[in-house]
Amino acid sequence: HTIGIRSFQSFIAALVSKQKKIPLVIADQEGLTTHPELKSGSLLKKFFIKLQSPFIKFIINQSTKIIAANEYEKKIFLEFTSPSKIEIVRNGINLDILNNKTKNFKKKYELNTPYILFVGRFSYIKGIDILLKAIKILKDDNKLPNIKLVIMGVDFGYQKQMYKIINEFDLENHILIIKNPSREDVLGGYAESEFLVLPSRWELSPLTPLEGFAFKKSVISTNTHGIPSTIKNDYHGILVESENSKQLAKCILELLNNKEKLISFGLAGHKMIIDECNSVKMASNTLNIYEKILSSIRNH
Repeated sequence: HTIGIRSFQSFIAALVSKQKKIPLVIADQEGLTTHPELKSGSLLKKFFIKLQSPFIKFIINQSTKIIAANEYEKKIFLEFTSPSKIEIVRNGINLDILNNKTKNFKKKYELNTPYILFVGRFSYIKGIDILLKAIKILKDDNKLPNIKLVIMGVDFGYQKQMYKIINEFDLENHILIIKNPSREDVLGGYAESEFLVLPSRWELSPLTPLEGFAFKKSVISTNTHGIPSTIKNDYHGILVESENSKQLAKCILELLNNKEKLISFGLAGHKMIIDECNSVKMASNTLNIYEKILSSIRNH
């Protein structure tokens, strides 16, 4: 079982599988053909990506089964192979996280007001600029209530630009940035937040909403790429158009003013974690695939 089809180890695994006639299970989790970074960068980078194409086809053709995280990823793989080879195993959250959070998160960071939460890499793809524009819209319209935005994450090349936008929009008093947070602080952040806001430009099968759901928190995100396969609009949360700061601002205000909907979305998300998207279910579904492959070998 190898993960990351563009990786060298997946190619080696496919070679060994072919030579030794060993079954090969593959998964990707990187978007394969849809990740924005595949379409950006220098000509040399694009050349090397193009060079990977025959290797990717070889790995997929050699595989016995392909594990996709959701329907969106399955569609990507259908460009290369038949539906019978693909199995969906949804990402799962270890529910032990509920017991490992920082207690009194708000007290630790001197937060005297409720807050909404962004957790993720500081990168352009994560849509931090879209979120900051939405907060500015609310501030300029005097509709930003007594609430803060907490941004937690690690710099992936966008931190400097993020601070520049915050300064330009005069949002310093409305935002708390926590760089390189501990795992306990991330979990504590989920637990005490009002809801999560994740305006990504691209996601395959995001884990952050699932972790929020584990704490019964609703999520506002975008209706792009693999996100609707994780978050059902107007059931687990609200999905807005990508790049639409005005719509995002409107939906933030809507959830802040509608506690009944906030609770309903959070409970629906939590039920999904309990029923399908937990680590026990994920392991069980993966083991089931292994057992089917072994059974097929024995029968032949």
